[in-house]
Amino acid sequence: MSQRKTWEKLLSAERLGAGKAPRTPERTAFQQDYDRIVFTSAFRRMKDKTQVFPLSKSDYVRTRLTHSLEASCVGRSLGAVVGREIIARHGLKNVESGDFGAIVAAACLAHDIGNPPFGHAGEDAIREWFRTSGLLERHDFTPAQRADFMRYEGNAQGFRIVTRLQSPTNPGGLQLTGAVLAAFTKYPRPSQVDGELDGKSGSKFGFFQQDAAVFRQVARSTGLVERIPGTAWRRHPLAFLVEVADDTCYLIVDLEDAARLGFVPYKDAECLLADLAGSAASGRRLDRLQDPKERIEYLRAKAIGRLLESAAGVFLENEAAILAGEFDEELLAQSPVAVPLQAVLRLAKETIYTARPALEIETAGFEVLGALLGLFTQAVEAGAGEGRLTTREQMLLRLLPVQFLGHGGRPDPDPYVRLLQVADFVAGMTDSYAVDLYRKLKGFDLPA
Repeated sequence: MSQRKTWEKLLSAERLGAGKAPRTPERTAFQQDYDRIVFTSAFRRMKDKTQVFPLSKSDYVRTRLTHSLEASCVGRSLGAVVGREIIARHGLKNVESGDFGAIVAAACLAHDIGNPPFGHAGEDAIREWFRTSGLLERHDFTPAQRADFMRYEGNAQGFRIVTRLQSPTNPGGLQLTGAVLAAFTKYPRPSQVDGELDGKSGSKFGFFQQDAAVFRQVARSTGLVERIPGTAWRRHPLAFLVEVADDTCYLIVDLEDAARLGFVPYKDAECLLADLAGSAASGRRLDRLQDPKERIEYLRAKAIGRLLESAAGVFLENEAAILAGEFDEELLAQSPVAVPLQAVLRLAKETIYTARPALEIETAGFEVLGALLGLFTQAVEAGAGEGRLTTREQMLLRLLPVQFLGHGGRPDPDPYVRLLQVADFVAGMTDSYAVDLYRKLKGFDLPA
């Protein structure tokens, strides 16, 4: 297949569960995807989900919502720059650079939609609870089903949200286009495969076993390169751009937040951002700025611009290898900004992500999420059995929304599905709601 035909397939506007989306001059299918994501309850809940500093009292610090919006803006610009060159190279018809930008922007908008409360610490808490609770050993799960829980992954939860949990009466959930769903899935593999998969896309997993058939439809509609037939695939090329937008925002913007909160001196942050921005950091505009906050904001914008330019260059240089599934590295790691970017990452790991307030609340998050998983899994396990439920178990089942139960409002008879549904419920909570519910169920607080 020619590279032109490959790109035409990769830019599929076929909607999951709904056929090909009509193209209109006013609003393309990919722009519609963006809007569909914006109006979901799962997207709105990200306003109270941790980015770096959980439950921050500052009105300046980013949440998952603001991070996702910023990443989508960066992704739109990066996608359009790359798209313009791809269209010129291959003579793509009926495609605009804005289509590339819209696909990347929509995927970026949803990229963290599956993150549980308390950020990555929440993922760790869910994994640890399932590993240590003994619950998985009580059922005859396949190795892959067991791995879904023991290696629990917010990326897979995100795919589940946009294809199943949001608009659950629709086949395909939000019925997003194949191009957006494939670009969203940075790790197009299940939790369990025979042997290890190398490369960045093999380091995590992107869908649970219950959703594997759904992803096969996405892979088929976009022509993804198979890695393990019917099981694992190479990345959609635009997923590399989604990764760049995410990494750019969380590293540079987290540094800005840390300086605002006093965890990193302004001078240190300024030096790091100036190194990233390179020659773009010099000039009269910067010299005129005296306020440290304004200097950081200016350098942040220049640094983001240089990162996008560098990433686009690496992508276009390696386009043939990316299309063939032979390139599986981070674009920024192969770019001229790799060295100064590593300096930012080192500081983040040593200072920002280990800041005492973040560690204290994330540690508490282990207690909160573990307790909630314990209470609700005990209730659904009892409800699925034939024995008599305790009064407390009956009350907990009534607190579980019906969408997280099986037919007839009872726990699903399939133990794998009912545990996934409890994980759906807990992972979908905001930070504040998880803490509030924990305190009420433990008797520390009573409803007003």
